[in-house]
Amino acid sequence: MIAVLADGVGSALMGREAATKVVENFISFFGSRPRHWTTRKALEEFARLINRSLYNEGLAKFGRPEFMSTATVVVLEAGRLCGLNVGDSRAYLRKGGRLAQLSQDHCGLEPGRNHVITRGMGMELDVLPHFFEQELSEGDVVLLCSDGISSVLAEEALAQELSMGSGARSLVNHARQCATEETLDDLSAVIVEVRRVEFSREASTARLEIPEMLSPGQIIDGFALRQPFKGNDRTWVANRDREPFVLKFAPLEARHDDAIQSQFVREIWTATRLESPCFVRAFTPEQQTALYYVQEYHPVPTLKHFVEGKPLVVPEAVALGLFLLEASQFLLRFDLAHGDVKPENILVLKRGDSLDFKLIDFGSSTEIFSTVSRAGTPTYLAPERFQGAPISERTELFAIGVTLFHTLTGKFPYGVIEPFQTPAFGAPRRPSSLNPHIPPWMEAILLRAVAAKPEERYQSYSEMKFELENPQKVRPFYRRNAPLLERNPLAFYRTGFFLLLAATILLLLLLIDK
Repeated sequence: MIAVLADGVGSALMGREAATKVVENFISFFGSRPRHWTTRKALEEFARLINRSLYNEGLAKFGRPEFMSTATVVVLEAGRLCGLNVGDSRAYLRKGGRLAQLSQDHCGLEPGRNHVITRGMGMELDVLPHFFEQELSEGDVVLLCSDGISSVLAEEALAQELSMGSGARSLVNHARQCATEETLDDLSAVIVEVRRVEFSREASTARLEIPEMLSPGQIIDGFALRQPFKGNDRTWVANRDREPFVLKFAPLEARHDDAIQSQFVREIWTATRLESPCFVRAFTPEQQTALYYVQEYHPVPTLKHFVEGKPLVVPEAVALGLFLLEASQFLLRFDLAHGDVKPENILVLKRGDSLDFKLIDFGSSTEIFSTVSRAGTPTYLAPERFQGAPISERTELFAIGVTLFHTLTGKFPYGVIEPFQTPAFGAPRRPSSLNPHIPPWMEAILLRAVAAKPEERYQSYSEMKFELENPQKVRPFYRRNAPLLERNPLAFYRTGFFLLLAATILLLLLLIDK
């Protein structure tokens, strides 16, 4: 089991929201953790991801860290307690009648500053948690509490409460009674009683093999490799029990680079926990011997190949846009972003006369606001990503817009952008000049989605989804400070006509005077 307690930093505008995210994410992440990670490795990875997400969200929304919280986490598994803490929320273990603090306080040491947090979730780009481990025995009691309790109840009082079998609510009420008006603070507690210890074998931590060579006919865990998938020699079509699958293996660099291996394990973790018709089903087999994961096989083209020489018609593009927004909204429930939306990562399935789609490849997926790198395909990256802005709904909307633009016109709004290039974004091409069948409302949607300035773009998936579903309510789109000819061609030519007419009349009057 896992128990988490978080206390929002009082000076932060979004302390409560940060604490909620810390608790929800630790529990959600741990419930679907890669089974070949140790408990400590999982907690370490999750703390890093959650911290970066909170930190970058604060910078994106306020220009400074404002999503800040403490975090205290314990996992009871296989007869052991493993945990971490950041900040001054504490973890205690009562064993054999003695109470010991497991956590480490991260707050000021100077007199009068012992209430100032020096280390917290979301305070800085990187976080260094304090880790602790203990053997468990029947009768042990674990206590997590906020500083609102530990600052007014000494360890002797806490130990006495636990020895009497007090519950969390009783402990909170006791602390409230002891607190003065000056010391009253958030009062939170979690108590876990260890009634039985089961020394079940913890998930295997053996390092899985990363095959150097893969070849047709090779058998791996019952899967017979047939051929590379889409020309990728680390992704293979394979058969097991006459059923086709796709196996994606860790890159060769992961053999000697722990960071690359961890990134691939996170990709497995993401792909296997997402259950939605928007994605191909993915899983890891029991007792696997190599580092890979398995996906359903669909013998269909990618969107890139589907539109070669034949762009989508508008109704198909609308269906594609709604699909990508639905998939992105589903990912957002897990605080995730795909990170590499493009035609190559979209499968096209024909359902009668209509098209269906599936989003693939989670190699660049990450927690929303957690990544400030240029991970992804440059042509589909929002302009702010080149300047170090984190991945967000607005950056994902840009990639969706470029995908729709390209599948309708065969061109890119800002041309092809090469890796390591830092492009300048001027005015995008007008879609209707490339495809005259694009109506004004669809052009407005495309231009708003690919706007170079984030504030001119759609701000949320639901906003773009509404306009795709309601063409009659689409707002006209004009770039800020755009010339009149672009904003209102009719007004431009009407104004030009009257100016020319006035000039002609003036010239006639001058000629008459002569």
